Amino acid sequence: MAKTSLAPAGTPSALSRIARLVRHRWVEGRLHQALPPDVLERITRRVAASERRHTGQIRICAEGGLPTSYLWRGASARERAVTLFGKLRVWDTEHNNGVLIYLLVAEQAIEIVADRGLARAVPPETWRTLVVHMGEAFRAGRYEDGLTQALAEVSALLVQHFPADAQAVSSTTTDPSAGRGLPDAPVLSGDALLKE
Repeated sequence: MAKTSLAPAGTPSALSRIARLVRHRWVEGRLHQALPPDVLERITRRVAASERRHTGQIRICAEGGLPTSYLWRGASARERAVTLFGKLRVWDTEHNNGVLIYLLVAEQAIEIVADRGLARAVPPETWRTLVVHMGEAFRAGRYEDGLTQALAEVSALLVQHFPADAQAVSSTTTDPSAGRGLPDAPVLSGDALLKE
């Protein structure tokens, strides 16, 4: 007798969706252990320092698990990252050179979404290599190291392709908030900005 299914091929079963949902909700509470306040503060300072060297914007977003609606329909970490790229306004830069570094702890998934200005200048293989390096650190539980390394590599690409002019650098040295559009602090699960 042949098995039949109402779900299209490749669609997760209800049981697999429920298992994924449970895993994501369980891990969600551990996000603050992986990224405690002191780590977030250091990352915020590193983002601010980076953005004084180039005209791009870098946002870091970490979630323990995906929202329930994403899990139930079988959405990927990439789909969530692209959605958050828009929701967090990373695209809203003068030179189309914003970058979102997204971490989904439940699946140890890492996504980097670069706006079209930077994506044209940087080959896809460079992004894949960067994600591999981050993944090694995250699998070892070294979240701060992985994010710091990713931030340094993304910063180097932005400095190479979109360096800050000398006048902008000197003005941000005296006024750290000058010329910046997006907040430097990482966005985490539970933040109002991430609500479905």
